[in-house]
Amino acid sequence: MTAVALSGVGKVFNAGRADQVVALTGVDLTVDSGQFVSLIGPSGCGKSTLLRLVADLIQPTSGTLTVAGKPARKARLDQEYGIAFQQAGLFEWRTVLRNVELPLELRGTGRRERKRRAEEMLELVGLADFTGHYPAQLSGGMQQRVAIARALAVHPLLLLMDEPFGALDEMTRERLQDELLRICAQTGTSTIFVTHSIPEAVYLSDRVVVMSPRPGRITDVIEIDLGPRSEATRQSAGFFAGITKVRRALRGTPAPTSSSPSASSSASAEVTAS
Repeated sequence: MTAVALSGVGKVFNAGRADQVVALTGVDLTVDSGQFVSLIGPSGCGKSTLLRLVADLIQPTSGTLTVAGKPARKARLDQEYGIAFQQAGLFEWRTVLRNVELPLELRGTGRRERKRRAEEMLELVGLADFTGHYPAQLSGGMQQRVAIARALAVHPLLLLMDEPFGALDEMTRERLQDELLRICAQTGTSTIFVTHSIPEAVYLSDRVVVMSPRPGRITDVIEIDLGPRSEATRQSAGFFAGITKVRRALRGTPAPTSSSPSASSSASAEVTAS
């Protein structure tokens, strides 16, 4: 099943005005069911704009876009996706449990079922003992886990994430990356993940989508095959090779040919620089 399909998608802000901005042009992208796809590119290239188009928070100027085989608006109304941003966006006056219950409450789910589903999701993210706490009583990493639990509460087919770990320290970030991969594997959820971090994109993804400076377009798609992730993955040759491929794609630097005598030392130097 195809989770997301974009064909010829473009987005122009303030069309026809002096301050017109062409944010995206000619974007073609397919995300299959269960895939983890990261979007990476320079600041202002339209990564977050693309995510918001998929979420139907804004509408495309051109092209077609479907989520779970439906128009994006229909998918939003049917709550086919969950979404998490860089800031957890929790309501300070609601407990952790009631924050996670919120999308179910808006959907009209009964109180008992809301509580059951919210507790299930909090168990999944390792916060079953914090249901009665308030956001201010949690660390930043814990708040992000609550936000992920809330995004997953309606059992969406698709998870949209806009730099959700960007404000966290490196150790917390790595722990949550592992947690996210575990959750996605357990739930079979497809994910589109916006990041500025090359190592994060490579570690998490089945495919890394590289975007150009504005007007944003897809310039390359890097396939990543690292198998099950673990701490050893971060030290593996395949991981560093993936980082090198993505960095070269971002720079527009062609990969060295295997026949080149300097290819091996060039790749080694670039991995070291990362």
